[in-house]
Amino acid sequence: MLNLQLFCFGIGSILATSISLVASEQETDSLTEQPGYVSNEFIYEIAPFPSCHASTIEETSDGLIAAWFGGTHERHPDVGIWTSRWENGDWSLPVEVANGIISTSERYPSWNPVLFQPDSGPLMLFYKLGPTPSDWWGMLMTSSDEGKTWSEPRRLPDGILGPIKNKPIQLSNGDILSPSSTEHDGWRVHFERSSDLGRTWQTTAPVNDGEKIRAIQPSLLRYDDQCLQAIGRTRSSGIFQIWSRDEGKTWDDMTLTSLPNPSAGTDAATLSDGRQLLVYNHNPNYKGRSPLNVAVSDDGKDWRAALVLEDTPKSEFSYPAVIQSQDGLVHITYTWNRKRIKHVVVDPEKLRLRPIVEGTWPSKRPEDL
Repeated sequence: MLNLQLFCFGIGSILATSISLVASEQETDSLTEQPGYVSNEFIYEIAPFPSCHASTIEETSDGLIAAWFGGTHERHPDVGIWTSRWENGDWSLPVEVANGIISTSERYPSWNPVLFQPDSGPLMLFYKLGPTPSDWWGMLMTSSDEGKTWSEPRRLPDGILGPIKNKPIQLSNGDILSPSSTEHDGWRVHFERSSDLGRTWQTTAPVNDGEKIRAIQPSLLRYDDQCLQAIGRTRSSGIFQIWSRDEGKTWDDMTLTSLPNPSAGTDAATLSDGRQLLVYNHNPNYKGRSPLNVAVSDDGKDWRAALVLEDTPKSEFSYPAVIQSQDGLVHITYTWNRKRIKHVVVDPEKLRLRPIVEGTWPSKRPEDL
């Protein structure tokens, strides 16, 4: 009887797993049928590390390149920075390009790589080293061959961390403006500026007090007449926003948008048609990192629903990175259950937008309306 019970239990488990997999596949198929959704793939299937997080993506003259941190788990000293390049219609095998080895007896975890290609000059790869986000420091490497090889890493000056999660922008005068933040004295946002391609830097004071709104990891969006908007993660239940009218020299007071934030990373980009595109977890529950959503706005204030990239309860789809490539397509990478990095391609011209009323994501897809 025991063997029969075990057999029946085993068959039941297999059937339940099969049903779950079929439901998951059907759900994924449904998401990929949304207007504007072009394609998706994992950047790698097999890698020499079990866990990954915090991807970044950039376009060079040679094509796309992505990076992330990978190792045993976040905060483990063996975590390094890994890259992959889009070659001949596929992603190359992951290669570790940086780690936290200081000496034979000292090694620190690596964190949050950020790729950035200036208008001229080498490709830049920023990342952080240190035991925790409260006491890490900024690092920078460069590549003159679109990420095939890299310079020796150098530590950024004291007080300069580099872009904390999301990419810098290059201003009309050539300055690089880097969105940054700190966690050692509350969650506080600041901005760093370089006029010589990262050789020297100046920094602003924090633009929030870390108490009224606890904010980190900003993205920078552009508007006409030297207007910028920073938007990003909080521990204050909603995505923050803050505006500058002089290309980041001074900033208004920080406020919260109507969009929820479960203390999860976001990213955003200004599209070539002037619209703003935001990738984030539309989930009001603290640490709820599913679903993963795309919203679009004409003015950075009124956001409309565009896509649901992932929607599986009790899963993690997090820390998105987003760019628009020269062909007009949008490329999004994100953490998929801490096991792999996923890459999704979106055609922004084909998106069908719906209102987000009082912070609630619309329940139906456009094709169901």
